[in-house]
Amino acid sequence: MSKQRSDKPEIKPFAGPAGGWGSVRSLAEILPRERVTPQALLELGRQNKPDGFMCVSCAWPKPADHHPAEFCEEGAKATAWELTTLRTTPEFFAQHTLSELRGWKDYDLEQHGRLTHPLRYDAATDKYVACAWEEAFDAIGAALRPLDPRSVAFYSSGRTSLEASYMYGLMARMFGNQNLPDSSNMCHESTSVGLKAAIGVPVGTTQLKDFEECDAIFFFGQNVGSNAPRMLHDLRSARKRGVEIITFNPLKERGLERFTDPQNPVEMVTGGETQISTQYHQVRAGGDIAAILGIAKFLIEWDDAALAVGDPRVLDHEFIAAHTKDFDAFADSARAAAWSDIEHESGLERSALEEAARVYARSKAVLAIYGMGLTQHVKGVENVRMVVNLLLLRGNIGKPGAGPTPVRGHSNVQGQRTVGITEKTELVPVDKLKELYGFDPPTEKGLDTVETCRGVIDGSVKAVVGLGGNFLRAVPETAAMEEAWPRLDLSVQIATKLNRNHLFAGKVTYLLPCLGRIEADVQASGPQAVSVEDSTSCIHGSRGKATPASPHLLSEPRIVAEIAKRILPPNPRIDWDSWVADYGRIRDAIEATYPAIFKDFNQRLFVPGGFWKGNKAAERIWQTPSKKAEFLAPTGLSATGFDDAEGRFRLMTLRSNDQFNTTIYGYHDRFRGVKGTRDVLFINREDMAKAGLAEGQIVALESDAGDGKLRRRDGLIVTPYDIPRGCLGAYYPEANVLMPVEHHAEESHVPAAKSVPVRICA
Repeated sequence: MSKQRSDKPEIKPFAGPAGGWGSVRSLAEILPRERVTPQALLELGRQNKPDGFMCVSCAWPKPADHHPAEFCEEGAKATAWELTTLRTTPEFFAQHTLSELRGWKDYDLEQHGRLTHPLRYDAATDKYVACAWEEAFDAIGAALRPLDPRSVAFYSSGRTSLEASYMYGLMARMFGNQNLPDSSNMCHESTSVGLKAAIGVPVGTTQLKDFEECDAIFFFGQNVGSNAPRMLHDLRSARKRGVEIITFNPLKERGLERFTDPQNPVEMVTGGETQISTQYHQVRAGGDIAAILGIAKFLIEWDDAALAVGDPRVLDHEFIAAHTKDFDAFADSARAAAWSDIEHESGLERSALEEAARVYARSKAVLAIYGMGLTQHVKGVENVRMVVNLLLLRGNIGKPGAGPTPVRGHSNVQGQRTVGITEKTELVPVDKLKELYGFDPPTEKGLDTVETCRGVIDGSVKAVVGLGGNFLRAVPETAAMEEAWPRLDLSVQIATKLNRNHLFAGKVTYLLPCLGRIEADVQASGPQAVSVEDSTSCIHGSRGKATPASPHLLSEPRIVAEIAKRILPPNPRIDWDSWVADYGRIRDAIEATYPAIFKDFNQRLFVPGGFWKGNKAAERIWQTPSKKAEFLAPTGLSATGFDDAEGRFRLMTLRSNDQFNTTIYGYHDRFRGVKGTRDVLFINREDMAKAGLAEGQIVALESDAGDGKLRRRDGLIVTPYDIPRGCLGAYYPEANVLMPVEHHAEESHVPAAKSVPVRICA
C-alpha cells in the first residue's frame, strides 16, 4: 500500500506557475516510484511524434513540427503508469478477496501494477483465479448467446483505438443491438448534440494552425493545466504575439493564470512566466448562459446604436444573412434580458462582461475553447449552443483563426464515434454495413451511459462487457450501481490494471488483461500499429515498441475478435482472424465503410501532424435541416436545472493535478496546494463563515436532489478557496456518490457533474 496518502495532509496555497520546476519534480517523483526501466524512459522520446506512439492520456493535437519533448507532465505520468514494472499477478489475488479489496483506495488498486493473466471470479472463495484464454472466451460466449441482445451493454473507454473500436461496434450490431455506451456519454455528448444541431457537425471546426491566426481566445470551463497541459504551449505562443485570452471559469486554475515552459532554458533559469489569461472571470457554476448572453447583449445593443447613427456595424450582418437562421429570436432574447438577472445568475458584474464584450467586438478571428465546465450541466447542450451563438454574431466559424474548439478528454474518445461507437442509428452508415457484411444492422436506438445505469439498477441489463475504463467508478449513483452490479448474469472487463469496477462481480465474471498502446503488438504478419483521432479531427498512427508487461497479454483487437467468433454465426464476409493478423486489413474495412473520411487510410497513417478528416462547417457548409447555422434563444439563464435554496450549494466535481479521469496517480494536487489527501471540500470563505465552519473541520455532503434518496460523502476537510459564493468543489470520482443518475443534461444525458445540488452536514 502506498505512502502517498497521509494522516496529516498539507493544504496550503501554491505560489508557483503551471509547468516549470514543479512539473520536473513531479516527474522525478513518479518515474522511480513506478520503477520505470531505461527502455521506458526512451519511450518518452517517441511520445506524440510521427512513427511514435500517441499519448494514452488526453486528445490534444500532435503537431507536425514537434517539440524535442512532445509530452506534458500528465502525459508522462500516463506513460509511466502504463510502463511500470510493478505487477498484479495471480499470487496477489490468492492473498486478497474482492470484499477486502473494496476497502482499498483507487490509487492503491492501480498502483499495485499491471495485470498479467486472464482471471475468472470464483464465488466460493471471493477471489480471482487465473484461467486459460480459451476457457474465458468459451465461457463468455456461453453466457452471452442465450441472452436477449437488448439486455447486453458493450461499454468502451475513450482510450480504445480506431481499429478495436470499429470491430467492437460491428460485433455489437451483428449481435443485435446498439447498446454502446462510451466515455463520450459522460463528457462531450453535449457537444455532439449541440454542435450537430447548430452547425451540422458534432465536433469542433478548428485545427492547431488556427492558434497562429486568431487574435482573441475565449475560454470556458476547462482546466488546461491538469487536463490538457500541452495546450499551454499553444496558449503561450498566442500570448507572445499579443492574443487576448478571456477566461470564464469558477475556480482560479493556475494553468489559466501563468505558465513557465519547461522546455525553455531561459524561463527555467530565470523563473520567467507567461501570463495566460488577460481577463479572468469567475462565473458561478452553471452561470455561463447568463455570462455569454450578457456579452451578446452588449454586442447587439452596440450594433443597434451604430445602426441608429450610421456608424460601422458591430455584428457581421452579411454573414448572419447568408449563413444563419433565427438571429432575430436570439437578438430579441438578449435585448429583453435584465441586467440584474444576468449579474445574479452569472455571478459577474455588468462591467466585467462589458470588458469581455469589447475584446470580442474588436477581434477579427476568435477561438472559443471549452470543456466539461460547459457540457456537464442539465442545460449543457444549451451552454454549447450559446458558445455557437456568440461565434455566429461576428462570423467566427469557417474562417482562419476562428471557431468552436471543444477540448476532448480521452485520447480517442472522439475517434470512437467516427467509427461507429454510438447508440444512435443516424450516426452510423447502416446501409454500407449491410452492403459490406450482409446483415441487417439494428435501427432501434441503443443504450447510452445513463440508460445503461438505469438498466443495471432495474435489472433490464443482464450483462456488461467493458472494453477498458472504470465504468462503475465513472458513473453517477455510485451506491445503487455497486449494489446492483452483482445481479448481472455476466461482467467482462478488459483492462491493463486493477480498478474498482473489477471488485464487483456478476454471476459470471472475467477480468481480461490487454496490451497497452505503448507496448509492442506483434501478430501473424509482424508488428502492428493502431490509430486515434485527436480533438481537432486529425487522425494519427501509433506504434508501440515497449516490451509487454506479460507474455500472457492479448491485444484489444484479438480479444474482441475472439469474443465475436463465439457469439456470432460464421460470416463469409468477415474473417476476424485475418483482421487480427494484420491491422491494415481492419483499416481497409474502415475505409470501405467511411470512404469520404478514410481515403487511403493505410497510406496516410503516419502523416506528420495526422491527417484531417475534414469538416463541412469549417467550409461554411451547414448540414442542418435548414442548411444554415442556427441561433438558439436560451430557455433560461441558469444551466443547473434546479433552483437556488437556502443552504443548497452547487457542487462541482473536480480532477486534481495528479489524476487522469478515474486514474489517480497520487495525492498531490500541486496547483490547489493539496498534498496527502483527496478528502477535501473547497468552499468560499464567506460561505464558511455563514455556515459556522472552521478551516480544517471535517464535514459531510448530502445530495439535495429532492428525490428522497440518501446520498452522502463523509470525511471532507473544509478548505477555504477562491471559488464563487454558493459553489463547492470536491474530487471526482469520489464525489459521484452524491449525483443521482437522473441528474443529467436534458438532451445529451451527460451526467451533470459540474452543478450537483448538495447540503453541508457539519
